[in-house]
Amino acid sequence: MTIRLKKEPLWKRMWKERWLYILMLPGVAFFAIYKYVPMWGVLMAFQRYQPHLGVMGSEWVGLRHFERFFSEPQFWTLLRNTLYIAILDTGVFFPLTIILALMLNELRSEIYKRTVQTLVYVPHFLSWVVVVGISYILLTTEGGIINELLALIGMEKVQFLMSEFWFRPLIILQMIWKDAGWGTIIFLAALAGVNPSLYEAARIDGANRWRLLWHITLPSIRSVVVILLILRLGNFIDLGFEQIFLMLNAMNREVGEVFDTYVYQVGMQQGQFSYSAAVGLFKAVVGLILVVSANWLAKRLGEEGIY
Repeated sequence: MTIRLKKEPLWKRMWKERWLYILMLPGVAFFAIYKYVPMWGVLMAFQRYQPHLGVMGSEWVGLRHFERFFSEPQFWTLLRNTLYIAILDTGVFFPLTIILALMLNELRSEIYKRTVQTLVYVPHFLSWVVVVGISYILLTTEGGIINELLALIGMEKVQFLMSEFWFRPLIILQMIWKDAGWGTIIFLAALAGVNPSLYEAARIDGANRWRLLWHITLPSIRSVVVILLILRLGNFIDLGFEQIFLMLNAMNREVGEVFDTYVYQVGMQQGQFSYSAAVGLFKAVVGLILVVSANWLAKRLGEEGIY
């Protein structure tokens, strides 16, 4: 005979865990106000939006803005520039955060480790205006420290800030300096959860530090790496506006103009709200496809995925 236990009503269970729900409220409110409510504006991508008519009163034009966007000669330039920087971001910046976390994890002196962690975390709290301002002070040809050092040793000054060649390396270097340390936090938390007995058993078997890293440390954080990579792909072509906008000028615009700066140009400066909304929706759809595809591939390869 099977005895079925009576399940408590939902409101009673919620009342028991009320403090957890209260703690959760700020996060829920943030996502509701800044993530879900603005999704109503996606409708503008299918309209000829007029501010005085509002979203519901504006004329519907279907996919006309998307057809215009894909037929623009500038589309391929924007796609190339965005993909180039996005691939560098995923292929250089993301692995570097893992390497940095592994290096920090290998430090034996706790005081030295905490000091280094603090130093690499601090740049994250600087705005992109400050970061780009520091870059200008270092790299400008009119009194820039690096160019002055080059002149001092008899070399010609380099137009770092005006050069198409140096634009992308500078963008990646700024990302690394500003956010690589901050990106190690989750990896360090995952590394702290590795069972120490695994290392002890491996050392008894004669494993050196590299063997420990390859056979214990990396497999232990593999699921975390996969999940963060999948989440990162959601913002693959969403490079952020501030940094690239501040680094752009007339000399490097050909390689520096990306979807984010283009949306600002046509949306805010030219007032083409519906067209810029269509470009933004295109970016969001690409991110969604990448996340779903990467999650499917991860599960096929035996990983957990994000859902």
